[in-house]
Amino acid sequence: MAPAYKLTYFDFTALGEPIRFLLSYGGIEFEDNRIQRANWPALKPSTPFGQVPILEYNGKLAYQSIAICRYLAKQVKLVGKDDWEDLEIDATVDTITDLRLKFAQYIFERDEQAKKEKEKQTLFNETIPYYMEKLDAMAKRNNGYLAVGRLTWADLFFVSMLDYISLMAKKDIIGGSPNLQIVRENVLKIPSIKAWIEKRPKENL
Repeated sequence: MAPAYKLTYFDFTALGEPIRFLLSYGGIEFEDNRIQRANWPALKPSTPFGQVPILEYNGKLAYQSIAICRYLAKQVKLVGKDDWEDLEIDATVDTITDLRLKFAQYIFERDEQAKKEKEKQTLFNETIPYYMEKLDAMAKRNNGYLAVGRLTWADLFFVSMLDYISLMAKKDIIGGSPNLQIVRENVLKIPSIKAWIEKRPKENL
C-alpha cells in the first residue's frame, strides 16, 4: 500500500528538507518523489503556482513550503502551547527564511562582477555575522533551542536548512556560534532524524 503522503521536490535538500525532517520526526511514512531539473519544465504547468515543494495527501494537494511545515508541525506536536508561542516560533522561522533569501539573492543574481563582489563582502562581513549573533543569543536564552525553551519545528526547520545554506556560503555558518551548534546537536540526536539522515541520498545535499 502506498504511503498517504507524497512529497514532490527536487533531488536536493533546500526547501524540501524541512518537510522531510518533520515527516521523519513524526514517523510518518511518505513517498519522497525527487524530480530531476531536466524533467521540471514538463511538470511545472501541472503545479498550482509553477513551483515545488508540493505535498499530496489522500487526493488533496498542498503547496508553499512554510505552510506545509506548519501543518506538519501541528500533526507531530512541535507547535506552541498557545498563540503567543506560535507567534514566537513563526517569527523565528521567518527570520531563518530571511537569511536564506539573502544567500539566494547573492548566489543567483547576475550582476556585473564588481557589484557582486561588493554584495559578497556585505553578506559575509555584515549580514551573516549579524544573524549568527542574534540567533546564537536566542539559542542561549532558550537553553539550546531557538524558541520557547524547548524543541519546536523552528529547530527542525533551521537544522534541516543548514546543509543547503552552508553549501551556498561554502562554509559552516554556525562554526563560530556555540549555542547554535547545540541546537544542531539537539536535533541531530533525535533517533528518527538520525535515521532519516542516514538513509537519505547523500550525493545532492
